[in-house]
Amino acid sequence: MPKHPRLTRRGTTFWHRAAIPVDIRSTYPKSEGTFSLRTKDPRDALIRIRKAAAEVDARFEAHRKLLRRAGEPPVAELSKAQLQFMEDRYYAHLLDEDDQLRLDGFFEPEDPAPAFPIPSFDDYVETSEAFGEDARFLLARGKMDPFMQAEVEEVLSWEGLGVQLAPDSPDWKLAAKAITKAIVRAQTDIASRNRGDVVETPDVEIPRVAAVTGAHLASVVRQEWIAEKSKTVWVPKTCHEHSVWSQHFLDLVGDKAIHTYTKADARAFKRALQGLPANWNKHKSLRGFRFTEAASRASALGLEAMSNKNINKIMNFVSSMWLWAERQYDEVTGSPFKALQIDIRQRARDERNPFTAEQLKSIFNAPIYNGCHSTRAWQKAGTLVPTDSGRFWVPLISLFSGARLGEIVQLRTSDVREEQGILQFAMVDEGEDQRLKNENSRRRIPVHPMLMELGFDKLLQRRVEQGSTRLFPDLAMGKDGYYSSPFSKHFSRFLGLVDAKTAKTSFHSFRHNFEDACREAGVPVDVMNALQGHGEDGMAARYGKGHVLRTLDEWLRKVSYPEIDLSHLQRALKA
Repeated sequence: MPKHPRLTRRGTTFWHRAAIPVDIRSTYPKSEGTFSLRTKDPRDALIRIRKAAAEVDARFEAHRKLLRRAGEPPVAELSKAQLQFMEDRYYAHLLDEDDQLRLDGFFEPEDPAPAFPIPSFDDYVETSEAFGEDARFLLARGKMDPFMQAEVEEVLSWEGLGVQLAPDSPDWKLAAKAITKAIVRAQTDIASRNRGDVVETPDVEIPRVAAVTGAHLASVVRQEWIAEKSKTVWVPKTCHEHSVWSQHFLDLVGDKAIHTYTKADARAFKRALQGLPANWNKHKSLRGFRFTEAASRASALGLEAMSNKNINKIMNFVSSMWLWAERQYDEVTGSPFKALQIDIRQRARDERNPFTAEQLKSIFNAPIYNGCHSTRAWQKAGTLVPTDSGRFWVPLISLFSGARLGEIVQLRTSDVREEQGILQFAMVDEGEDQRLKNENSRRRIPVHPMLMELGFDKLLQRRVEQGSTRLFPDLAMGKDGYYSSPFSKHFSRFLGLVDAKTAKTSFHSFRHNFEDACREAGVPVDVMNALQGHGEDGMAARYGKGHVLRTLDEWLRKVSYPEIDLSHLQRALKA
């Protein structure tokens, strides 16, 4: 018997037998890919089994694609090109089936009884004519029966289309019409073949966008983009965010040449995001669902959608791939996400409130400032004031400098420098573990006199004597590559314990307190923005270097908080 892993024999006839792959076994319609090869000849069986195995594997793969597509959002309409492709492809498919049937041969009265039913030529002619007449009947009346609908669903899954049509789409009738026209055309040609005429089966070219000369598949571009960014500017958290959401985008709209994506693709992604809740993959009701399935399920369950701000942030993650690709490839001329951002009327200031006077008093009278049990048990009252800890200094520095959390916790000892007799914080990203929000964030901030009164100069001296690279070595870096992440979680818990936590208060509130204090002191807007690292035309040139540091220092000295009393900190330091 010839050797092939799927070749088997039942009696004297050879059969194809293949187990259904595990990944599709639960959904594939047959328990086994078993069928007769309709031959008793070993050599002929070996030829047929190779072809049959390839066809079965193709059906397995088609089923996998069908499963993947089932989780994707349906399209509302089909293009004229898609409808024409459906008709031409189905027409060619029917003629190809006819070719195969004629190659297998018809049953003749003088032939021995077949193991399986084989039509006679007369039966086949009669069936073909009836099939064609039914199609003409439906075509003439513009009707669609269940068979046509099932055929539309099948053809839409074929390579070259690979789409799922929305149940309420008006294009179902157009798609059924395309299939019906293909049947009428094919049966007309099959009738000619039945008369002995020569009708060739056409080759229908399957559109392959990625095959265009010079085109670059988005999936390949994505890998190159991630590889380069991961080696240069991205920390693990940034890499994870960009990787995950760009893959979700490709899963939703498909992988094709990077320059062929349109705003329609970006809008589809935007719509999907608008249906998802924040942290959707942590929702019990959405756990285990793919992104392409989760949006529609979340809408059906009535889950609260993520914020518009978060949607814009995610779209920026994906859009940045095109901004990078535009610099790498001639054919990429922009991002499909351009101008698709959701307008948010709320001012940035309105997203967070400054701390009230009472909240500031609660914060700076907490055990960590009045005396705690230990550096670990900072929430319990005691006698230790941990003036060597970043948890003690970081809030104070932000209150008296307007600096961001991430800028403060990543400070190196060498970033606190003296120039023109003025001690200053140099907000830089010179170290591999240092990052700034934007170009305007690179700046210098004089150290406020109150910080000096509280002993900041002594802390700096200790760090220099210890040879410490970082100003706050006790503040560890998070798993995402940011020093700010662990501190942010700590401070959120801290605010809750001192009863200063609301929906609009966070560490960032200190920056708003500083901004209000600057206004109260009459600090010019451009000076205030220079201190906080806000971008304004001409500001960087005026306050970036040279003698202007003294101007910043003069204005910063005017900033105060008369509503809070920090004298207990000074007494604690002297004790």
